[in-house]
Amino acid sequence: MKIEQIVCQILRSGSVTNKTASCQDSVLVRIKTDNGLEGIGEADSSPEVVKAIIDAPYSHNVACGLRELLIGENPLETERLWQKMYRHTMYFGRTGVTITAMAAIDMALWDLKGKHFGEPIHRLLGGAHHSEFRAYASILFGKDGQETCDIAQRWIENGYTAVKFGWEPMGESEALDIELVAGAREGMGDGTLLIDAGCVWDARTALQRANAFADYNIGWLEEPLFPHDVAGYAWLKDRSPVPIAAGEEECGRESFGPYIEQRALDVYQIDLARNGFTEASYLKQRISDIGARPCNHCYTSPITVAASLHWLATCKDAFIFEDCVEDEPIRNELTYEKVQAENGIIQVPDQPGLGVTLNEEFVAAHIVSESK
Repeated sequence: MKIEQIVCQILRSGSVTNKTASCQDSVLVRIKTDNGLEGIGEADSSPEVVKAIIDAPYSHNVACGLRELLIGENPLETERLWQKMYRHTMYFGRTGVTITAMAAIDMALWDLKGKHFGEPIHRLLGGAHHSEFRAYASILFGKDGQETCDIAQRWIENGYTAVKFGWEPMGESEALDIELVAGAREGMGDGTLLIDAGCVWDARTALQRANAFADYNIGWLEEPLFPHDVAGYAWLKDRSPVPIAAGEEECGRESFGPYIEQRALDVYQIDLARNGFTEASYLKQRISDIGARPCNHCYTSPITVAASLHWLATCKDAFIFEDCVEDEPIRNELTYEKVQAENGIIQVPDQPGLGVTLNEEFVAAHIVSESK
């Protein structure tokens, strides 16, 4: 079996609004083999940049487009192909968007591998410790405490026992920050409340907010600092009364390495659409070795939701799953399978590969660009 075709497709919702929600567009990677199998993957990054990295022609041995490296290769050799992509993109890769492009390809290769062997990806990764997860509804804050309270009540009424609120307008003022969290807690009742600050403070301000938010019994404080401030995270984690979570910006082992080496976090959030299965499997072991807890990050389509479930199911210490509840067509209609929690519980797919099927009519209606 050999890779015969690699196609990138960029999809976009009819109206992309100014909010921190990456399910408004998507870059799909579709890999076809000479025996008719197809694997699908997705990157959570700038779709046009990912497509350029995959479509780019050969320049020289450490600056090569990813398609050029993979046509004619055996798609089952996922570890070797990851290393090949890494080696031949060193001039523009190693971390960041190149790793996200590699992640989308890697996801599609594992989907192919599962379909080839007739097994779900979690089994090929070594086996699932979990068949389902308690899910938290992941959503953006309202404009103020009352609107946030109303949003919290909505998702509790929909069966979730945990909700995470994130990003804007958190960080505008201390008063508004506390109002948002207080409103969320009021709407949640005694459910699990998680707070994603969205990279808005320095370490000392973050510690002040952690102390204030502790009064509202939050389950974790996510991304209070800018991603480059690993030392700040380590300082904060050692002083905070609430667990500190982060990791969604990180792509690959070089990016996560300083966080793990400095034991800077309580919860390490791995995005499969930014790391892929091959790299996420390595990170899972590193996180376990330091006694920290893994969680997925996922705010895109059912493709990444399914990938995240397969990977997180193989993590013995996994305890909760991020379930994006944005009302966006790409989140809800890209695959025939819904892949979302019911009554706060989400099931791990058990079909071959990712276990999801693209809705080709939806793809055709939303495609804005495709590899030639």
